[in-house]
Amino acid sequence: QVQLVESGGGLVQPGGSLRLSCAASGFTFSSYVMSWYRQAPGKERELVALITRTGGWTNYADSVKGRFTISRDNGKNTVYLQMNSLKSEDTAVYYCKATRTGGTPAWGQGTQVTVSS
Repeated sequence: QVQLVESGGGLVQPGGSLRLSCAASGFTFSSYVMSWYRQAPGKERELVALITRTGGWTNYADSVKGRFTISRDNGKNTVYLQMNSLKSEDTAVYYCKATRTGGTPAWGQGTQVTVSS
């Protein structure tokens, strides 16, 4: 079945870096647009970054532009989120999502990122 498993979250100091990974299985990864969302306590889930099927186009929330980079490896069925210059406001649960036109989106279970000194 469709499965997305995030990893790489943790506790990091402000200004630090983390790299999240999302391993996909059970579907044709290269046929899906992949994205990262996050949800902070008491807030709605928000789109952080998106990457097209071939990786040729990416888009970012204004709040992370210049600090986060989304990438994918279709040979490894994995999407990544490199997060640099982390701020306390980046603290959230981060989710990956797989989307295909006409299909039902799939979500991972999430990974906690905490930015604190």
